[in-house]
Amino acid sequence: MSEAVSTQPKRSRVRIILVAVIVLALVALVVMHILGQKKPARGAAPQVVTVANATLGSMPVTLSELGTVTPTATVTVLPQLSGYLTEVGYQEGQDVKKGQFLAQIDPRQYEIDLQQAQAALAKDKASLAQARSDLARFEQLNEHKSIAEQTFVDQQFLVQQDEATVKSDQANIAQFQLDLAYCHITAPVSGRVGLRLVDPGNYVTASSSPGIVVITTMKPTTVQFTVPQDSLAAVLQRMGSGASLPVTAFSSDNSKQIAVGTLYAASNQMATATGTVTLRATFANDDEVLFPNEFVNVKLLVDTMQNAVLVPTPAVQTGAPGDYVYLVNANNTVSVHKVTLGPSDGKNTVITAGLSAGNIVVTDGTDRLSDGAPIKAAAAKPASGSAASASDADSSSAAAAGAASGAHGHHKHGQSGASGASAASADAAS
Repeated sequence: MSEAVSTQPKRSRVRIILVAVIVLALVALVVMHILGQKKPARGAAPQVVTVANATLGSMPVTLSELGTVTPTATVTVLPQLSGYLTEVGYQEGQDVKKGQFLAQIDPRQYEIDLQQAQAALAKDKASLAQARSDLARFEQLNEHKSIAEQTFVDQQFLVQQDEATVKSDQANIAQFQLDLAYCHITAPVSGRVGLRLVDPGNYVTASSSPGIVVITTMKPTTVQFTVPQDSLAAVLQRMGSGASLPVTAFSSDNSKQIAVGTLYAASNQMATATGTVTLRATFANDDEVLFPNEFVNVKLLVDTMQNAVLVPTPAVQTGAPGDYVYLVNANNTVSVHKVTLGPSDGKNTVITAGLSAGNIVVTDGTDRLSDGAPIKAAAAKPASGSAASASDADSSSAAAAGAASGAHGHHKHGQSGASGASAASADAAS
């Protein structure tokens, strides 16, 4: 009896343990099933971007360089002889004409020298007249053999000597007259005088430094600037064809246009240290806005490209693939498309290879894009940058997708290379 009672509690404990094990196993299966379930994949939301059409248009090919205003003439007026400066006939900063009086050197010593030379000339002319008279008499006597032959010949030589002395006196007079002219200093060129370098009362010497005054031609004037050797061939070709290449000068901060001139000369040598060639453009400068030795920014119009493929400059990206754009596909996704760039005016950029007119590219919102990313076009703009109205956003998106459909087939050969660079380009864009 006692053995039957002890066996029954043991069986009930075994059942409890089995039930607990089964419950734990079921709970474990349920937990594993829940953890093993995958969350349903959610498609990435399309990113709203701004797109634009690649269009055909003209693009000016310009060179932007730093230039220096270089006057056509800068003359330092130096004294030609020594003496005291007695008078200055100009005001500082005055515009003068060629031949206008500038300064006077004391001429008295040179006037005395001129008078002495004139007196010597009169004396030597009298001696010459006497020698010629004697020669005429000796000639008659020589014909009658009344004098020695040597006396007649010596008289001929004496006449020649007196003639040479007279010519020397005339040269001395011309020299002293020139000295008197040098005492009266005039402007050698037209222009504007600078600050006075020597005051009246000072003793100046021939070619003494710093001179009397500096005259600078204000108009017309020129601007000198350099271009790299890679751009020289195109410039020389246009100059050789007789084309007039316009040159525009801007202020040093590029805030405003100053003047417009014409390129007219190129240096005959290249600077080996910099690999550049100096060019010179002429400007009328009637309003004298170009000041000598002023630094200006210069834009040289070399040529104008016609029927070039243009895209807005913000559409052009640079990353691991090189230069590329995000091309809109037919299914409202984008692909990385490598392009070859041409000139740019800051607003638009020429695409020389990789795109054709009518292709759709992303211009804004490229930061989070990658190859194959879905997009939603906010508006389609032409390359000229004209804004589309907000009410046409949906229709523009549809037009973008339709245009991209044709472009997708045309550029399908470039998609594989772009796809391989998608990861790197996504990193560069982010």
